[in-house]
Amino acid sequence: MRTVLVSGGGIAGNTLAWWLARHGFRSTVVERAAGQRSSGAPVDVRGPAAPVVEAMGLLEPLRAAATSVTGARLVDAAGATVARFPMGFERPAGRTELEIPRADLAAILHRAAADEVEFRYDDTITALTADTGGVDVTFARGEPRRYDLVVGADGLHSTVRRLAFGPAAEYVRHLGVWVAGLPLGGPADDPHDVLLYNTPGRLASVHPARGEAMAAFIFRGPMVDGFDHRDVGRHKRLVVEAYQGERGWRVPELLDRVRAADDIYFDSVSRVHLSCWSRGRIVLVGDAASCVSLFGEGSSLAIAGAHTLAEALAGGEHGAAFRRYEAVHRRRTELKRRAARYVAGLLVPRTRVGLATRDAAARALARVRPATPGPPPAR
Repeated sequence: MRTVLVSGGGIAGNTLAWWLARHGFRSTVVERAAGQRSSGAPVDVRGPAAPVVEAMGLLEPLRAAATSVTGARLVDAAGATVARFPMGFERPAGRTELEIPRADLAAILHRAAADEVEFRYDDTITALTADTGGVDVTFARGEPRRYDLVVGADGLHSTVRRLAFGPAAEYVRHLGVWVAGLPLGGPADDPHDVLLYNTPGRLASVHPARGEAMAAFIFRGPMVDGFDHRDVGRHKRLVVEAYQGERGWRVPELLDRVRAADDIYFDSVSRVHLSCWSRGRIVLVGDAASCVSLFGEGSSLAIAGAHTLAEALAGGEHGAAFRRYEAVHRRRTELKRRAARYVAGLLVPRTRVGLATRDAAARALARVRPATPGPPPAR
């Protein structure tokens, strides 16, 4: 039985581990965190991910955990609605499209894999030594082990990518936008609407999520010298500084929440580009290989990519399998990569003219496709 070490217990890693177990591999998932994370912004499960989760028998638990969002409202400084428009695309009969908190999605995938996969929490890889027969892995806490294959499913700041391919600076490009988010500790006033407030180069929003609303900040800015994605104190300061002096809508209240928070999500909107996603017996999947944005669809690409990799590995020798996986999945990610700057332009226009143009387009869309408040359509 071939052995596989998967670094990262998130969406890509858990999906991959489930499919590898189905194909007769013995998988271990190593995760730096002490357990499954309990927070995370809502993400989408649709497109190429839909048939994968359906084949895993997970549609019902995913539907039960989905949000009830049907639309978004642009609001002005006083909180008045500028435009309201539908979220997502039309859903033809039989198409599965879900929005679900990221942590809930990862937890559901984890529970599906837990009986057949070894999970090692509160640990991380510190060294990889590969040869023609396997990969010797050194861990920060656990005993060294040898595996037939190693997969980096450990996100934008991938340890496996750094160890096997080189420093992040060679492959990761900041797209000039930052994202922050934190839970608000209670439900939103309206469970069906995402609220969006813009000034040039800045967005503040409240998403109803599922029971516990979440605040998000998206703003434009250059890469920060010496940025550390684990430095929560600095993250909080960067958010507060970016919105300094903004008094409109709920921004002062939300900034107070940031100051008081023990933890917030904060990261660069970045693109990862490598000429090849594998080296020898080591391969990357999900954001570690091809992060294109932090605007929601990375989860669907992670699920689809993990499934494609597992199916390719089930077909035989790892080198040919890695090439088949990359050939198929790179086409999917390329389409999303091209759209990243366009989406950023819609969410966070740079200028007042850009804001006015975006708002006019949103009002036109609302007239063509009105989003009626109420329960979401059947999924």
